[in-house]
Amino acid sequence: MTVNEARETEDRELRALQAALAAEHAAVYGYGVVGGRIAKERRTEARTAYDAHRARRDALVREVRDAGGEPVAAAAGYALPFPVQDAAAVRFAAELEGRVAGVYADLVRDSGGERRRGAAEAMREAAVRSVRWSGRSVAFPGLAERAGPASKAPASPPTA
Repeated sequence: MTVNEARETEDRELRALQAALAAEHAAVYGYGVVGGRIAKERRTEARTAYDAHRARRDALVREVRDAGGEPVAAAAGYALPFPVQDAAAVRFAAELEGRVAGVYADLVRDSGGERRRGAAEAMREAAVRSVRWSGRSVAFPGLAERAGPASKAPASPPTA
């Protein structure tokens, strides 16, 4: 591998790390919305997911710094894809997890070694949470959105 190829690989991996961090920022924000609007019987599940995303976010901040990057900051707020009330809070949580899984799928593709294993674990966790929220699964978590016309869109969530 040439020096330029190695640099391109490192740059691609850093971009994927930054995208994962941005997705985790959005998920933390999104679960703040979910937690305030979800039915009482599912609040514990929402809090557990919120805590998991906060932990992943914090770990990614360290990873980005270790990779020589400046961690992307969270936005002050995020546009919600639809009104999030009652049952829509469950739908929103499932969508958040699907988007996060997609970003981690990109990190799996663009990394290796321990980072790839960690990204695969994060993708699996997001996919499992998505199934718990939605009651449905997909064959390849994080890749379903790439199957249709929306496949041109980036996996990182522009909204929370």
